[in-house]
Amino acid sequence: MKQALLLSNSRLSGESMLEWCSTEIREFLKDSENCLFVPWALSDHEGYARQVGSAFDSFGLGLSSIHESDDPVAAINEASAIFVGGGNTFRLLDRLQRAGVVEVIRNRVASGELRYMGSSAGSNVAAPTIRTTNDMPIVQPASFDAIGIVPFQINPHYTDPDPASSHMGETREERLIQYLEENETPVVGIREGSLIRVEGETYTAGGRFPARIFRRGVDPYDVEPDSELDLEE
Repeated sequence: MKQALLLSNSRLSGESMLEWCSTEIREFLKDSENCLFVPWALSDHEGYARQVGSAFDSFGLGLSSIHESDDPVAAINEASAIFVGGGNTFRLLDRLQRAGVVEVIRNRVASGELRYMGSSAGSNVAAPTIRTTNDMPIVQPASFDAIGIVPFQINPHYTDPDPASSHMGETREERLIQYLEENETPVVGIREGSLIRVEGETYTAGGRFPARIFRRGVDPYDVEPDSELDLEE
């Protein structure tokens, strides 16, 4: 049975790396002896791996980083869990594609052999495509097709419209509605401090705030934490 933990973000204001979701991470990885970190969404792989490794140490969890391996495919095949970190989603997907690991991750997660944890960009690439990322396309991947662990799109760092704002550009909600004008796949917006739990084909909102659901022809609506995501009504 596939298992995944998809975080909106790694940090909350005033808190250390992954502090807000440390209990969830400990529970999710408690039976995983070899967790592999993927720092490819940022340019400083060494520094990023060091930061996340320090957080994992404080949780009593071990971590190795894929950037230290000469064979990324073998590293993933040997891991019991993988944590794909945040940064730029286009850069991350491009690197995953060029390393030839997208299908490897997809197949091992689907079979239940590999637990998947993502944050921000790492959660974006767990969707069928990266079309609902917030990031600039600083590089051009071979395609927007991603790992596809979940059957819906994800928008991390989702922010609600501010009625007091004088900004005249589109809100996040308006941009996601525009996506649905051209695509049918539903979108789950996860606010900072929130997450999605995946157990087989069961998808549950988690964290501190509701998930925001976007479907074509339906007004956006919230799903409270610890409730299953309802994408079909």
